[in-house]
Amino acid sequence: MRKYFILSLLLSLAVGLCAPLAFAQSTGSVKGTCKDIEGKPITQAEVEWYGTETGHRYTLKTNNKGEYFSLGIAPGKYNVKLSKDGKEIYHFVGVMVSLDEADLDFDLKKEQMSQAQAKGLPPEQAKARAEEIAKAEKDKKTVGALNEKLSAAKTASDAGDFETAIAALNEAMQIDNTRDLIWFKLGDAYLKSAPKQTDPAEKQKRYEMAATNYEKAIELRNASEAAQKETDNNLKMAAYYNNLAEVYSKSNKVDDAVANYNKAVQLDPAHAAMYLFNEGAVLTNAGKVDDAIAAFDKVIAADPTRAAAYYWKGVNLIGKEVIGKDGKTVAPEGTAEAFQKYLQLEPNGTFADAAKGMLASIGAPIETGFENKKKPVKK
Repeated sequence: MRKYFILSLLLSLAVGLCAPLAFAQSTGSVKGTCKDIEGKPITQAEVEWYGTETGHRYTLKTNNKGEYFSLGIAPGKYNVKLSKDGKEIYHFVGVMVSLDEADLDFDLKKEQMSQAQAKGLPPEQAKARAEEIAKAEKDKKTVGALNEKLSAAKTASDAGDFETAIAALNEAMQIDNTRDLIWFKLGDAYLKSAPKQTDPAEKQKRYEMAATNYEKAIELRNASEAAQKETDNNLKMAAYYNNLAEVYSKSNKVDDAVANYNKAVQLDPAHAAMYLFNEGAVLTNAGKVDDAIAAFDKVIAADPTRAAAYYWKGVNLIGKEVIGKDGKTVAPEGTAEAFQKYLQLEPNGTFADAAKGMLASIGAPIETGFENKKKPVKK
């Protein structure tokens, strides 16, 4: 009796152990690896298997190696979709699942080549096409990452937090240090941060860093054939030279500043008055009176309505006044006209009171009919 009971128990256990085997024979399994256009694993993505015959839907996750795997998949025909962050990346249609293991890899580079060959391209051209697409995809990701850093830097800079802006732009450099715009923006951040430094040595260092970054931006843009073809290339280059000139002016490198302002004028003649005005300001601060007057004359020729150019021309002319035989100061010809023209254009402007004071100091009246005088003919 006792032996019989043990035998029955063993038989029951045997039946129980066989049950899962019977279940395994009615389903299949699926697995695969997902790689992007660069051959890198697509991690934390979703691979959805949708049974077109059964209506069964299985959603699987990829691991850190881009792999996915699942048991218990009902046999049948499936549409398989790879997605990440809610966006479809690629899909297959009509994939069969049997009782055996089904392997389905998502190799985007390989699929690009296959598509190119399907369009009649030879293998070499198909490979080249796939590589072009891979590069474009990589560039797209890089630009996206860089834009995030640029946006963060701009937000910080607008708030006056230049240290955070510098940090964000240096992070952008780690992503891609071949973009002239990153160097230019980093130059801006150093330039703006310099006046906030209390240590003179650190302040000068910031100006030097700004100059280095601007120079690198100019070098990269000059060396880029693609940049040279951009319709606004000259405008961008002019901005680079203008800002570099500003750094030089703050570092008392007057000749370098003037040379770079002139380069900006050549590249962007439509805004010549702005660059020349900056040049005139640098020369005025450096005490180079004759050169400053010449610069402001060029500003006036480029834009006769720029009132401040007349005022600063007058200020520099005052600096050339001499003592006459009667012991009175004599201002150079054109001094009074310069201040009077300023007052005509901006009677209540920033320098209006100063201009009136200058006129009084040289014994000249405030000319109200200056605009009616005959203007010289431009050559």
